[in-house]
Amino acid sequence: MANILRTIIENDKGELRRLEKMAKKVMAYEDEMAALSDEALKAKTDEFKQRYQNGESLDDLLYEAFAVVREGAKRVLGLFPYPVQIMGGIVLHHGDVPEMRTGEGKTLTATMPVYLNALSGEGVHVVTVNEYLTERDATEMGELYSWLGLSVGINLAAKSSAEKKEAYACDITYSTNAEIGFDYLRDNMVVRAENMVQRPLNYALVDEVDSILIDEARTPLIVSGPTSSDTNQLYHMADSFVKSLNKDDYIIDVQSKTIGLSDSGIDKAESYFKLENLYDIENVALTHFVDNALRANYIMLLDIDYVVSEEQEILIVDQFTGRTMEGRRYSDGLHQAIEAKEGVPIQDETKTSASITYQNLFRMYKKLSGMTGTAKTEEEEFRETYNIRVIPIPTNRPVARIDHPDLLYPSIESKFKAVVQDVKARHEKGQPVLVGTVAVETSDYISKKLVEAGVPHEVLNAKNHYKEAQIIMNAGQRGAVTIATNMAGRGTDIKLGEGVRELGGLCVIGTERHESRRIDNQLRGRSGRQGDPGESQFYLSLEDELMRRFGSERIKAVLDRMNLSEEESVIKSRMLTRQVEGAQKRVEGNNYDTRKQVLQYDDVMREQREIIYAQRYDVITADRDLAPEIHAMMKRTINRFVDGNSRAEQDEKLEAIVNFAKYNLVPEESIEIADLEGLSDEDIKADLYKRALEVYDSQVAKLRDEDSVREFQKVLILRVVDSKWTDHIDALDQLRNAVGLRGYAQNNPVVEYQAESFRMFNDMIGSIEFDVTRLMMKAQIHEQERPRTEHHISTTATRNISAQKSGLPSDIDLTKVKRNDLCPCGSGKKFKNCHGRHR
Repeated sequence: MANILRTIIENDKGELRRLEKMAKKVMAYEDEMAALSDEALKAKTDEFKQRYQNGESLDDLLYEAFAVVREGAKRVLGLFPYPVQIMGGIVLHHGDVPEMRTGEGKTLTATMPVYLNALSGEGVHVVTVNEYLTERDATEMGELYSWLGLSVGINLAAKSSAEKKEAYACDITYSTNAEIGFDYLRDNMVVRAENMVQRPLNYALVDEVDSILIDEARTPLIVSGPTSSDTNQLYHMADSFVKSLNKDDYIIDVQSKTIGLSDSGIDKAESYFKLENLYDIENVALTHFVDNALRANYIMLLDIDYVVSEEQEILIVDQFTGRTMEGRRYSDGLHQAIEAKEGVPIQDETKTSASITYQNLFRMYKKLSGMTGTAKTEEEEFRETYNIRVIPIPTNRPVARIDHPDLLYPSIESKFKAVVQDVKARHEKGQPVLVGTVAVETSDYISKKLVEAGVPHEVLNAKNHYKEAQIIMNAGQRGAVTIATNMAGRGTDIKLGEGVRELGGLCVIGTERHESRRIDNQLRGRSGRQGDPGESQFYLSLEDELMRRFGSERIKAVLDRMNLSEEESVIKSRMLTRQVEGAQKRVEGNNYDTRKQVLQYDDVMREQREIIYAQRYDVITADRDLAPEIHAMMKRTINRFVDGNSRAEQDEKLEAIVNFAKYNLVPEESIEIADLEGLSDEDIKADLYKRALEVYDSQVAKLRDEDSVREFQKVLILRVVDSKWTDHIDALDQLRNAVGLRGYAQNNPVVEYQAESFRMFNDMIGSIEFDVTRLMMKAQIHEQERPRTEHHISTTATRNISAQKSGLPSDIDLTKVKRNDLCPCGSGKKFKNCHGRHR
């Protein structure tokens, strides 16, 4: 074990020595670049681009390019990257993660690899955790890039397709991770190539990489459309039933956060819903509603897991940042169950149209790198999932922050009493305090206690995060008290006010340990930036969720034996801190396993998604007649059906084949059983294919010109593919839930899922080819009319993913569109926010 540790440490040391040498080579150009005029320095960009086009690699250009950015930053921003920032930039260029402590200037560090990689002309995506940071960084650093002659785009959710396309066409594009993911999915749902907004994914530099690639990786990105079923009444019934239960009627497993009915609960359910057996196969749907209602009422907590907005909507709270996640909804009916619980309008259930995990999205980039102050704890996951290393970069100045051992109290009440006393004492001497909480509810509770204690303060949580920058900016001023959820101004510099250094700097007080050590380290890192003095102190209680889930009984027994009063029974020990960190490691391990499993399942879908999206792209971008592809589909459909009936009795076989031909291939009166009698299976296939070709030619002849033919072919194929793919994704979701039970039969659920999904995929391909053939043969095409995609193909397939248009199709009845449905114009917005605004 010691040898392994020595190898790891020596590897890091060797890597740092190599980076230091490279940084010195960059700094060797310092005087040369300083001697250049502004025009000469700007001209370097075109020179580098030309040299790259002439065969030099980006690695060859690194030293000079980094030196140009350093000198440019000094002239434009008044900032000059330190040697450690150059080292961080080199790590980023090589597609790895430099772990740089909070306050070490990661935003400036990123300018060097971003500039260098933008020289290729293939695009660089700088990915941030929220739109505030997207706009801030793009505006601040964009000034430097623009001065050096590079274009900068900002991709925001509110932008139109044309604006997004323009942003992605820039040399450097700033965006949130979610928006890049949704744009990718939407690009693979459009009907015309000109409606796609993204270029091929080249290089991504991810800010707060642990938050995006680790914390958010448990939740896949999903684009969904409304379903037709009206089940709101069942949500209300299940909610009313669950609220009538007492504690003995259900069982909660605290560690896994699962819940189920006890025997008495099952009896009450059967009585309430007038059933003989709740778990009869006929009642599967009802049990699903009851299970969701149980989770909504007794597991999902208001102001911790979600908040109710002023518009009476349920907004999910991100457990890692404390922010509300606009536009996100819990899947599988849980969101509707929470809406029923809180008595707000229930929005219709949706059906998944496209989905992707962050792991598979970011692994599609040619090169991926990221920055954070806390990545070493997740090094294994970064390496295994993304094939990127974590390299710790030394601080520019030694860290002067004092991290005190954790304080443990027997109850939440005694803990918060001590927190308020500590905050009040520090406030009175003028030391600024940042109080970190894990939930909105806790921040409101502490705020109330501080008001009672007469301590003026600011609160920053999911309810008022729009004031984040302003609140955080003042958090380091003398006497300031700021309460913040985990986001705590992540990515925002807290500058110390006058006289604060002499008082000990900013004091960070954590009111609870988060399940992830990285989040605690991020909170600590708000203090002691760039060698500033500072302190951190965590307050815990035996009633905290982490302590309840992992091992508080043993510590409680020790406290009881000591027979101390509540005020006296506080434990302060490094050993306790280590025990808590051990509990956090177990939770992190569980979370890693969850993400790994999500990825294993999505890897199966990834292969299928890539096949469908690649073929879809070929259709969209084709400027040729797609007849050969459609002919091949027709032929395989005919062969498949004839082969499927080859073992039947001759009379039955011929009758089935003729019926198939009448209803799917040719005019009904044009074929009889007698036409096929005496023919072999191969001859039957050839005869049917010949007849189908004649029908195809007659259909195409009704269209005005080649452009009309191509548009008709494209829309026909895309509509069928999108419809079938959406159904397939939905079926895979159900399959995933079902295969979990096969583990009880000693079968590996992932292996079962792989085998079953492969069979389903093949069935879907056959179904696509059958529908394309049938619609091609049977579509009613009006003579000499140019086809309109909305009217000429009579399929209910994918109205919600039709190309975005400024107007509405004339056959849409707006009175039947619900407020929360997707707008039928194809904008992707809810109807109430689009064409329903003035209704």
